[in-house]
Amino acid sequence: MEDILLLNSIERYLEGQMLPDERSFFEELRRNQPEIDQMVVEHKLFLHQMHAYADKRNFKEQLHNIHTTLAETGEVKSSDHAYGFTGKVIELWHRYKRVTAIAASIACITAIFISALAMYFSPAVDPSQLERLGRDIEQIKKNQQFTNRAINDVITSSKVPKGAMLKSGGTAFLIDGKGYLVTNAHVLTGSGAIVVDNQGNEYNSRILSVDRKLDLAVLKIDDHDFKAIKVLPYAVRRSQPDLGEELFTLGYPRDEIVYNMGYLSAKTGYQGDTASCQLSLTANPGNSGAPVFNRNGEIVGIISTKQTQAEGVVFALKSNNIFKMIDSLKTIDTTFKNIVLPLNSSLKKMDRVSQVKKAENCVFLVKAYN
Repeated sequence: MEDILLLNSIERYLEGQMLPDERSFFEELRRNQPEIDQMVVEHKLFLHQMHAYADKRNFKEQLHNIHTTLAETGEVKSSDHAYGFTGKVIELWHRYKRVTAIAASIACITAIFISALAMYFSPAVDPSQLERLGRDIEQIKKNQQFTNRAINDVITSSKVPKGAMLKSGGTAFLIDGKGYLVTNAHVLTGSGAIVVDNQGNEYNSRILSVDRKLDLAVLKIDDHDFKAIKVLPYAVRRSQPDLGEELFTLGYPRDEIVYNMGYLSAKTGYQGDTASCQLSLTANPGNSGAPVFNRNGEIVGIISTKQTQAEGVVFALKSNNIFKMIDSLKTIDTTFKNIVLPLNSSLKKMDRVSQVKKAENCVFLVKAYN
């Protein structure tokens, strides 16, 4: 029953039927519970698809009614009569629309119930002005992928060292096909890390450098199972995007890669921070370290935090910070001289689906441990 009430509240919120006090309470709940926020976004998309389907059906029905009227008045001839036989149109939609609606409702409630189970056992986020978007151990333990399995069983079957404890997680992406990755420094709260690709393959990695002030870190995949990528499909761009420019990101708020789209809403970050910029899109814990792409498939930023008091306000470090960090490291450590940042994108002029398919192979889930 509670999940049905939650679904009803989400629909009333999206349709603007809540009273001001009730809406304020619900928005506060969204800010404190990332799972509810995700449910609202998913349900909004579901309703949009249902409305689009209904519009399409209504349009087809209108065309059919117009055709029937014209046929009755003799203004058009039915192709069936032209061949000397009569046909009977069976309106399946009218006959079965009630059954279809009930089935769709049951499927929707089932999906919401499953999501609600994850929500009920998830920790509340302590509200503050800025929230880092790394994943802590509690979120990893309670992720849906680990339902009905002990976290220690998962660790035993993975490349996490025996006896190690998972501490945090987030997203990382390749900046060099030889296995060099960049993520946020706050993602790496442990002493070691493994990375996981979008196929679920785990790879051992080394933490090469962590810059807490800049909030950037460099990892190197050190695993014989990893096959180097000769040419990365995307580029890392030195200049920032234009205000209002459409952007998209790939990250791991779940244990599978998630796509999100938005736009640049301010050229500076929180309180005018010039090292970052402000985006308008949805992000949840686990998105820290995720690359931000422009329409040409060029990386223009790295998601790091979101503002808890403003829905959909996310901050990303500008991509020129990657160049600054790597250039600085090359002057003090010869290890980094082999890193060659990609400057050309092969994703230009591709449709979005093709861009995602190419880029997602270079974006990894990070699991840090002690």
